[in-house]
Amino acid sequence: MNTFDTDVLIAGGGPVGMTLALELARHGVRSIVAERNTSTTDHPKMDLTNGRSMELFRRLGIVDKLRAVGVAQSEPLDIVWATGPLGHVLHRFAYPAPQAAAEITRLNNDGSGTREPSMRVSQIVLEPVLKQEIDASPAVDVRFGWKYTTLEQDGESVTATLVNSETGEEVLVRSRYLVGCDGGGSKVRRDLGIDLEGQHAIAQAFMVHFQSEDVDTLGRFGLAYHLQTLKGTMIAQNGRDIFTLHVVGCSPDSDPAELLRDFVGRDFDFDILVANPWTPHVVVATAYRSGRAFLCGDAAHQFVPTGGYGMNTGIGDAIDLGWKLAATITGWGGAALLDSYDTERRITAIRNRDMAFGHLATRLAINEQLALHAADASIDEPDAADRRIALGHAIRDLGNAENESWGIEHGFRYENSAVNVDDGIATDFDPMRCQGHILSGGRLPHVVLNDGRALFDLLGPGFTLVAIGTFDLTGFAEAAADIPATVVSLERESVLERWPSRLILVRPDQHVAWHGTQVPEDWRSIINIATGRSAA
Repeated sequence: MNTFDTDVLIAGGGPVGMTLALELARHGVRSIVAERNTSTTDHPKMDLTNGRSMELFRRLGIVDKLRAVGVAQSEPLDIVWATGPLGHVLHRFAYPAPQAAAEITRLNNDGSGTREPSMRVSQIVLEPVLKQEIDASPAVDVRFGWKYTTLEQDGESVTATLVNSETGEEVLVRSRYLVGCDGGGSKVRRDLGIDLEGQHAIAQAFMVHFQSEDVDTLGRFGLAYHLQTLKGTMIAQNGRDIFTLHVVGCSPDSDPAELLRDFVGRDFDFDILVANPWTPHVVVATAYRSGRAFLCGDAAHQFVPTGGYGMNTGIGDAIDLGWKLAATITGWGGAALLDSYDTERRITAIRNRDMAFGHLATRLAINEQLALHAADASIDEPDAADRRIALGHAIRDLGNAENESWGIEHGFRYENSAVNVDDGIATDFDPMRCQGHILSGGRLPHVVLNDGRALFDLLGPGFTLVAIGTFDLTGFAEAAADIPATVVSLERESVLERWPSRLILVRPDQHVAWHGTQVPEDWRSIINIATGRSAA
């Protein structure tokens, strides 16, 4: 049996696994990506890459390639509740198109927005872009059509068996670390003996992915991003002719064509591309690490799709774990660094899981209102206008937090992490808002400087010390001599005056490791904490 050696074996080549490989490659670390399927997915598992994920993809240098395959940035992200595609709009939650959202963020420039706006894109078209990137990387050995089957680990390495899905050929891969990015049914997670906590099978749903050019039927209110009715949610995947319908509470044996006709209210022209039942879970792994093996993405957490936190949380996992693995493998990361992955990302997943479940409760509350008032066909009659208005107001009042939770998406903070220097600032997390403050463990706020440059674009691939004003940084240069570090010196300017801190040490993942108003007496202790060489 042939044996291959690498730094990191990534079991699973979905968007999270491929992002992890790109992050490792960015730091010069080799990986093998083993994916049991021979090609990227043909299932529309997600439809929105949020602003934080797009920031991270920009950091990897691929954001323009992703936008080239996504829905045009001029298309809005409106969420429409209606009596039916052929009926009446009850309420429209109107959101600016990404292009407009980026301009609003630039004009506000208060640190509450993201460097990149979100992007409507189906996972079906996102994954091939990531695949092209890992195929082109000399640091990534891409093995689609190879499935992970077993692992053994000791204090120095992990040895895993891969099997060719078509030929049955087996190979051994010996790696310094292994990461399970192999989805909700993760074989890696099961082999590690790690359980899931939360609720399984909270509903029965059915997905119909279809193509139709019948704009008169499906686009009566404009091709809204989401069109939601009592009978289901229809997602405009590409803004033109590809759609996905999700129906909850129906039989797994449902006829997908009948589900489409029932949702619309009459027959229309369509071609079904993919259709299947699915079962949502709200679970998080009890641990993200066992020895030299880690879990990432859906292998570590599964949410209901309300809020779109699934893949986006996984992208955050991949970046967090990727730079920490790279630091350890290349020799400048200490023991506490890899331990912090579980500390930081698991609590993030628990919060996101609970928030997504709360969004589902809001949807169910809206459905109750619809069942009371909109199930009667007379709701679309001319004399029912007052009833429709009242129902629309009820929907408006229940809100649409699942598309407005900026705190969850990019305003969160890694608290109680051993690799962030405690700043003593207590905060109450607001899931709906990004405060735009400098906090230890928080994401560096995005601001545009007087010369038009975004602060995010000045950050280096490793640690970055942002110095606002004039300081003697000789001590920092000496303490950081053995780690990848960049210094960004800025003049005092109005957009930065809201931050009391004049010195900000930013981690490779754009989160703040330490901040202060003046040069510290001991840079070495700060660097040791931030790199995991000593605990905070």
